[in-house]
Amino acid sequence: MEKDTRYIVGIGEILWDQFIRDGKRSGKDRNLGGAPANFAYHAAQLGHEGLVVSAIGRDRDGDDIVSELEAHALPCHLDRVDYPTGTVDADITDPNAPVYTIHTRSAWNHLPFTDELFGIAARTKAVCFGTLAQWGRESRKSIRQFLDSCPPYCIKVCDINLRQRYFNKSIIRESLRRATILKLNEDELPVVTGILGFKMAGEEVLCRRLMKYYHLQMVILTKGIHGSWILWKDGRSFQGTPEVRVKSAVGAGDAFTGAFIGSYLSGAPIEEAHQMAVRVSAYVCTQKGAMPVIPESILKG
Repeated sequence: MEKDTRYIVGIGEILWDQFIRDGKRSGKDRNLGGAPANFAYHAAQLGHEGLVVSAIGRDRDGDDIVSELEAHALPCHLDRVDYPTGTVDADITDPNAPVYTIHTRSAWNHLPFTDELFGIAARTKAVCFGTLAQWGRESRKSIRQFLDSCPPYCIKVCDINLRQRYFNKSIIRESLRRATILKLNEDELPVVTGILGFKMAGEEVLCRRLMKYYHLQMVILTKGIHGSWILWKDGRSFQGTPEVRVKSAVGAGDAFTGAFIGSYLSGAPIEEAHQMAVRVSAYVCTQKGAMPVIPESILKG
């Protein structure tokens, strides 16, 4: 890695989404999963040096993750640890009500903070992190050390991604204290503000309370088919959600975040970066897999 490189980092969980139908799992029926890789990949498509930071096992699944990232030309820092590479079982027997089982006794929950990782942090201009990978004590400590080691100018995006029971008040609070931008969806907003003890109010009021209390530069609120908002101190931006033929919405939120940060760091005003995020995430919904190549016609606007 070049010493003068400035990275956009996705740090946290990396795993295989394993699909189950009618109680049967196919070894080939799986996709690379985890928000950090999706985020870094889409930021990289906007002309930046994306980098995935996580941990994998000393196993075939870990080898396959490395091969998959190489196929996407996405650089990575993946420590090999003495835990199995992460997996999530996605039972899609009923496609309208998938059931997910996250295996937390996995490598990504045991990311060590090494001298090399400290060096990466010092050359990071933006980083995206969530709550799931902070469930394990070792990864939680390493992610916080990474965030605390980034330069003062670094944009720190907490894409909160609440998953099942793998979050608590302390993790949420400490994440927001370190973040400069918070991204969450309309279902997560009342959960987060409720846990933090905020009184009930409208969405924008709650978002601005979070901004004020945690000294955030922006809050990004996504609302599915009802559009998305980006709020900052002196303004706000709304974008509707385009109507597209959806193949899969998996990874669309990560694509939104990566495209917004990539565009914003390329010098686009917030409103234009917001438009880019919506275009990229809508395209991802029309594709199979969370990391398709985005056409130049979309990237050029």
